[in-house]
Amino acid sequence: MTAGSHTSNVWAKTTDLRVVSGHGCRVVAADGHEYLDFTAGIAAASTGHCHPKVVEAIREQAGRFVHAQQNVYTHDLLEPLAARLAEITPEPIDTFFFANSSDEILETAVKVAKHATGRHNIVVFDGAFHGRTNLTLAMSTSRAIDRAGYGPFPPGVFVAPFPDPHASDQEAEISGALRGLDRIFQTQVPSDEVAAIVIEPVISERGYIPTPAGFIQGLAERCAAHGILFIADEIQSGFGRTGKMFAIDAHDVEPDMLCMAKGIASGFPFAALGMRRSIDDSWRVGSQGGSSNGNPIGCAAALATIDVLTEPGFLDNVQARGNQLIDALRELQQLDRSLLYVRGRGLMVATEFDSAERATAIVAHCLRESRVILMTAGTRNRTIRWMPPLIVTSKEVSEALRAFESAIRATS
Repeated sequence: MTAGSHTSNVWAKTTDLRVVSGHGCRVVAADGHEYLDFTAGIAAASTGHCHPKVVEAIREQAGRFVHAQQNVYTHDLLEPLAARLAEITPEPIDTFFFANSSDEILETAVKVAKHATGRHNIVVFDGAFHGRTNLTLAMSTSRAIDRAGYGPFPPGVFVAPFPDPHASDQEAEISGALRGLDRIFQTQVPSDEVAAIVIEPVISERGYIPTPAGFIQGLAERCAAHGILFIADEIQSGFGRTGKMFAIDAHDVEPDMLCMAKGIASGFPFAALGMRRSIDDSWRVGSQGGSSNGNPIGCAAALATIDVLTEPGFLDNVQARGNQLIDALRELQQLDRSLLYVRGRGLMVATEFDSAERATAIVAHCLRESRVILMTAGTRNRTIRWMPPLIVTSKEVSEALRAFESAIRATS
């Protein structure tokens, strides 16, 4: 523990910065230096730091009502937010439960699925990350350190193979992974005892790996055939991060449930589970709740965030900035053979190196020499994630790319 500190040391730190303010894509440290933030609070600050529309919505709501507990009374932003979400989420989702965090909303989705189907098992995928509670850790296999020392974990979670995104024969890889799922149904848990399949349309903590379209389609077909609910975990990929409002929008499938957090309220602690009304109707009244769920300030922040994200041309700019970033990063691969892969969708981009040491050195150089904040991810910690606020400009993308190029040259 730092001398004089009373806060936990459990946090793994990307930087030692102590920030005092933020605006747009930048944060200001206590020493007065300004940094270009390409982490956005791990993809949470979707509209940037202190977007004026979000700040004003929070300020106005804080003056009216801070806490309204739904067991006692409701407030006037719950239905407007649910109606707004019904407009932007994929069909057939039309009903919403609000909570405080991604972990809570993933656990809630599993609980609903059990009530709706009368089944008690779920299937997840190798390399996924769904949270840090006991159940969501059982569902997560992106890194051993997240799980170390916390077991035993709840039963009823089965881990299926995920296709290698860099295999030369993608069709064969997808077919093999789907056969692996079928084998789980044959050898470990019958399909008629599985309540839900949970999948990230872009695998997050393993290193921003887009789930192949053919794989998602195969999962959806199996869910329909076996009466299994299809749950899309869009905690990181939702709310414009991939250039579409939700990553699942790029696929011709209809999820039964959609898990949302992070970008939903520009980083304010808030989360939502979207589902079909018929699923919600199967949920036993009184079997789920929470003291701060549907917090009025969180609802106000979410409504303001959605207003910004749905402005004309907003998502087009996300896609354009993502293309600018990916194209330039692929050109920079020519400078460094240790930069193995560049991948991503929209502003959910990854650069994977051949070692954790190389990736860490580049992140450190960008911070120290250029005041650009990046962070690593991946099972081997050798992937750098690019996840700036969605309001990032062409000039700011170019600034980050110059820092990255300088770091490649200086550390090679």
